[in-house]
Amino acid sequence: MELPLVVGVDGSDSSLLAVDWAVDESARHGLPLRLVHASRWERYERALPSFITGRPAGDVMAEYIVASCAERAKLRDSGVKVSGEVLPDDAVSALLRTAADAFALVVGERGRGELSGLLLGSVSLAVTARAGCPVVVVRGAEPNVRGSLGRVVVGVGDGPEGTGAVRFALREAETRGCALTAVRAWRSPAHEHMDRPLTADHTDQGLQERASAHLDETLREAVREHPGVEIRRRPVEGPAHRVLLDASVDADLIVVGAMRRQGHFGLQLGRVAHTLLHHSACPVAVVPQRV
Repeated sequence: MELPLVVGVDGSDSSLLAVDWAVDESARHGLPLRLVHASRWERYERALPSFITGRPAGDVMAEYIVASCAERAKLRDSGVKVSGEVLPDDAVSALLRTAADAFALVVGERGRGELSGLLLGSVSLAVTARAGCPVVVVRGAEPNVRGSLGRVVVGVGDGPEGTGAVRFALREAETRGCALTAVRAWRSPAHEHMDRPLTADHTDQGLQERASAHLDETLREAVREHPGVEIRRRPVEGPAHRVLLDASVDADLIVVGAMRRQGHFGLQLGRVAHTLLHHSACPVAVVPQRV
């Protein structure tokens, strides 16, 4: 049985964009789409009847949100199998539970009622930092969100979290029929502050060569599983968060990994992923890796 792509909906403009993106993603992968609306407030609001239907106002609103999003999804692509449900719980808890049986979760930048000045909504941040499946936050400029640039980017870091991110990114590039750009950031030493000569491994050339070798090693096994995908390896000098932000400008999707440590229940999100979620010019996929 194929796991569905799950998208959180709340009626906000941001979640409607997430629905559109998720429909296209479901169509590319041949996956069913599951719409989930959750709000603890609507559970409490059941004491307030609707003057039109006599039913709790929260129930009416929740069902309307799911039904209208389902209709939007079907109009966008009638070939995608769409289902929807209302979960009377807080959005973070409900979406995290769905992650156990999801190909990926898709959320918008901000939810209904959140301040427009926020860079990233609290629900999106919490879900991305704790989910056990990949989470895509739909954000960025219209061409990037539409997927018209033909480029997927994956950031390759030092830790083991890169393995899952690379596999996810390769699968995305393959289904989109585009190239994958694998980016590895490296830092040039501050020569003027060095009190001893640089070894060959710590010159700019040496560090760039080590970054290239790290890309080759990280990509080797995953590339064999997707031989038809063109891989562009890019070792780039600079801070990782700045290098990947620059790479997001002309990308349809940027993918990074995040470690999930056993027994740790707080937010587990590195600096690079956190920066991308707040500032990326394109949708961001955060792929968890248990360590």
